[in-house]
Amino acid sequence: MDQFVLNWLFIGASFALYIGIAIWARAGSTSEFYAAGRGVHPVVNGMATGADWMSAASFISMAGLIAFTGYDNSSFLMGWTGGYVLLALMLAPYLRKFGKYTVSEFIGDRFYSPTARLVAVICLIVASTTYVIGQMTGVGVAFGRFLEVDNTTGLLIGACVVFAYAVFGGMKGVTYTQVAQYVVLIVAYTIPAIFISLQLTGNPIPGLGLFGDHAASGEPLLAKLDQIVTELGFAAYTEHHADTLNMVLFTLSLMIGTAGLPHVIMRFFTVPTVASARWSAGWTLVFIALLYLTAPAVGAMARLNISEMMWPNGTDGEPVSVEMMENDARYDWMATWQKTGLLGWEDKNGDGKIAYFNDKNADVKAKAEAAGWGSENELTNFNRDILVLANPEIANLPGWVIALVAAGGLAAALSTAAGLLLAISSAVSHDLIKGAINPSISEKGELLSARIAMAVAIVVATYLGLNPPGFAAQTVALAFGLAAASIFPALMMGIFSKVNNKGAVAGMLAGLIVTLIYIFLHKGWFFIPDTNRFDDADPLLGTIKSTSFGAVGALINFAVAFAVSKASEPIPAEIDELVESVRIPKGAGAAQAK
Repeated sequence: MDQFVLNWLFIGASFALYIGIAIWARAGSTSEFYAAGRGVHPVVNGMATGADWMSAASFISMAGLIAFTGYDNSSFLMGWTGGYVLLALMLAPYLRKFGKYTVSEFIGDRFYSPTARLVAVICLIVASTTYVIGQMTGVGVAFGRFLEVDNTTGLLIGACVVFAYAVFGGMKGVTYTQVAQYVVLIVAYTIPAIFISLQLTGNPIPGLGLFGDHAASGEPLLAKLDQIVTELGFAAYTEHHADTLNMVLFTLSLMIGTAGLPHVIMRFFTVPTVASARWSAGWTLVFIALLYLTAPAVGAMARLNISEMMWPNGTDGEPVSVEMMENDARYDWMATWQKTGLLGWEDKNGDGKIAYFNDKNADVKAKAEAAGWGSENELTNFNRDILVLANPEIANLPGWVIALVAAGGLAAALSTAAGLLLAISSAVSHDLIKGAINPSISEKGELLSARIAMAVAIVVATYLGLNPPGFAAQTVALAFGLAAASIFPALMMGIFSKVNNKGAVAGMLAGLIVTLIYIFLHKGWFFIPDTNRFDDADPLLGTIKSTSFGAVGALINFAVAFAVSKASEPIPAEIDELVESVRIPKGAGAAQAK
């Protein structure tokens, strides 16, 4: 069967499943729209949270960034996984015990201030909107290749699908849709990884194959990879990071940003008890680990495959010829991806070969010139977001595996996009409209406003997705930094300190504003994003990049909040009692939902 038809069958079947589930689980009340009626089983919630959590950044982009940067980008794995543990232990049970629908509602009640609630809404919308851009970027990449449409058309199709199951289903529909999406994405991620691991190492478990031997050479896989990439002038795959401070801050930003992500926290409002929240957190870790333990192997093996394809006779031989690329079926995937504009090459010296090497490395450049391959790298464009999606084609796997990966990549992007859009719409309808503008609004009116807010958010996210500020994982990292600098400190201080309302508001504003300014300056955007948005300007503070600044923003948030709180009046007695009741269990047994 033709590959294009297979892609349509797999993707179409998955979309029909999602929409069918949404119709079956359509939200009929605000409780179902915001919290799925608080009746979701911990295992089901764990699977849904895993899908909500493992976005396009995890499925599509992360392995690509690891592949081309090496072990340094394993900080994505450490930060995201460590952050989820922090969320599960330090925040989720306490927020569930508080018994509200949204993060902003908790902040508004805990800090006894409509202003604090409004500021939290602003922080939430800024972080979630930045995050959802990364998901829409992933949707465009996947659709552009597998349905052979342009990026704009792909985004519009994806937006329509999200609209169909998120606007009407709310949290109830999204929850059960995300369960299906988790199954699709984890199967789609692991099956190609198993095939590729068997091909390269003979081991069916990718994580073990990564530390095994390369079947063709008999050398350790990582040693073989290091040898090839260093001979091409690139840094060794296992090379130690050069900037410890930036790596530590980046990992910390991802960790605390994770713990402050409202769309993930909202998932813990859907279970019936605090004990269920703890259990669902544990199950989520299990489901996340299945992908995150596989990603480093996927990145390393894909980088090895690409290098060997570009130098089929080894780095002491000849680079791949244009004739081979045009006539050998192993290279068909390159021609297909070239049509999307995400992969490109050019025979610059007209020798009929495509030389792939680091032309910034003087020694390798001199070697290439002496061999007559020219002085410039001729693989001119390789978007890192395509790596996981292209992996089955690179490894020459069956067509059904390629189609399955397409469905998995879209499932990852759409599941997280739905969660983020639900967080945005909940903040607008429940916290802004009901909480500030029209407190007397009816339940029916609030439900309608939530759906309208969701629709508007989808339109805005689609528009911004057409002009992303970086690769999917890089854009997501910016969102984590914003959540780290604004929402996480407020949640931590709300549970574990006696900071007052003035301190909380001042801290959130300081953290958000300083981090936004730093990101805009470091990315070179100023007031209008320029065409070089994927490249950073020189850091303004030492070597700290925009994706790492969230940890600094969080410290500023904490410092300002405590300073302002100390200089103003203490919290009221009833709020003091509320904080104690949330943090310290009273009586025997599990605390029940309100």
